[in-house]
Amino acid sequence: MQEFKAHVSRIKDLTHDVRELELSLTAADSIEFKAGQWISLNVWHPALRQPVSRQYSIASPPSRYHQITLLFNRVPDGSGSNYLFGLNKGDPVTIQGPNGSFYLEEKPGQNLVFVATGTGIAPFRSMISTFLEQPEAGNLTLFWGLRSERDLYYQHELATLAQRHANFSCITILSRPENDWKGPIGRVTTLVENHIASVSNVTFYLCGNGGMIRDTTAIVRKKGLCPIRTEQYYDKAWAGTDE
Repeated sequence: MQEFKAHVSRIKDLTHDVRELELSLTAADSIEFKAGQWISLNVWHPALRQPVSRQYSIASPPSRYHQITLLFNRVPDGSGSNYLFGLNKGDPVTIQGPNGSFYLEEKPGQNLVFVATGTGIAPFRSMISTFLEQPEAGNLTLFWGLRSERDLYYQHELATLAQRHANFSCITILSRPENDWKGPIGRVTTLVENHIASVSNVTFYLCGNGGMIRDTTAIVRKKGLCPIRTEQYYDKAWAGTDE
């Protein structure tokens, strides 16, 4: 992995506990990465009294090689979360990367299904824009599970992409809606169960909590054999695997 010097160029709060951070690299630097890969930051861990490495998926497309966007939520007592939420515009940041085997494989005509929970949408945001730029792209479906209305973000952005690209569709499902929610209610695995009839010529990408990945994998396997690529998010770290 390479090391890059950057500074915080934009901060945007998306919900009560989700923040988007834009990091601009120095004028002489540019970072080349595959859509879906991550960078790491060394942050101070007060309990361990030493720096620890924390990984964050890049939520912006590879075409923006002078700037990267990180997406993260506030985790109680999370060293990485507290560090990122404590950054201000203009603050210097050192990042290492890119890395990760969970990235978009560009295969003409291949149909994809993305399944995300929470901030597991981060690598998919990079993948979606990259996929839709391909001249011979197949169909892409995104299923995204969140808790309630106050946890919603990127909805207008995704809806706009769906209007512009006939081969892209997305459905957001809430597990605990609070108000007059008109969309589907339940777990995101319900969407996979009910909306995917065939897994022929389909590759699944799963990113989120371990329970979702386990249950979705089981549902897909009942429908047939197909490639499944996963990235599991934990409270304080995550790891990617290929199946």
